[in-house]
Amino acid sequence: MSNRNNQQNKQAARERLRAERERQAKKDKTRRQLVVAGSIVVVLAIAGGIGVAVSKMNDGGAGKGEWAAAADKPLIKPANATGKDGEEIIIGDDKAKETLTVYEDPRCPSCASFERASGEQLQQDVKDGRYKARFVMVNFIDDGVPGTGSKNAVSALGAALNVSKEAFVEYKKALFAPKNHPDERDDAFADDKKLIDIAQQVPALKGNKDFEKNVTEGTYDKWALEMGTLFKKNKIGGTPALLHGDKTLTAEGSKNPPMAKEAFIAAIDKEFGPKK
Repeated sequence: MSNRNNQQNKQAARERLRAERERQAKKDKTRRQLVVAGSIVVVLAIAGGIGVAVSKMNDGGAGKGEWAAAADKPLIKPANATGKDGEEIIIGDDKAKETLTVYEDPRCPSCASFERASGEQLQQDVKDGRYKARFVMVNFIDDGVPGTGSKNAVSALGAALNVSKEAFVEYKKALFAPKNHPDERDDAFADDKKLIDIAQQVPALKGNKDFEKNVTEGTYDKWALEMGTLFKKNKIGGTPALLHGDKTLTAEGSKNPPMAKEAFIAAIDKEFGPKK
């Protein structure tokens, strides 16, 4: 083979190698661009998620926008609620001459303590016809501790009331039970699933599809908002609050509500007279 041909072959080989290297370099560059682009998408997605989360926190919690929309919905009153706007939840004999009004907020830790200590005594008094109870379920804690759990739980209580008054009483008791009631700062009741899971502890609500549908669809959201307005409208300072007419019942020698069973019995005896 001549030196000339040998040089030509070597030159051709070098050209092929250079071309192959250029093709590989282009492939590597394209791959790097795709990886970078993908990484940017992921970062943007994460940033977007963080932005949504921050936005929700700034709005006072997830679901606040839904509650703003609920204010414009038509009012649907639960069955077994009375009054012009369904604001009357009356438990007990309609013939009972006296009415004890009880203000409670589902997220309120003091309400949970009251329910556990004196709830059964209150219900026994109602069964005995000593008085009927009017429950006003409010949601002021959602304003002080950002969230929507109080409103959502009141809406779910409306769904329970729609089933029966007994279901309402038992469900309220379940919500305040130690194993179910969250820390005041925990907006657990904003989760419909949480509320439905707790309802499984109430026979009338266990597996009740109508109840669950009303919870998930927010059937009584507007009603819950209207109930909440009664807190400020009636100038209630906190929960629980017990009223007989316009008179607020307090523990002996205190301005606080009668929380403990003994204090509750004493306050009721003083207001309504000793139990016969």
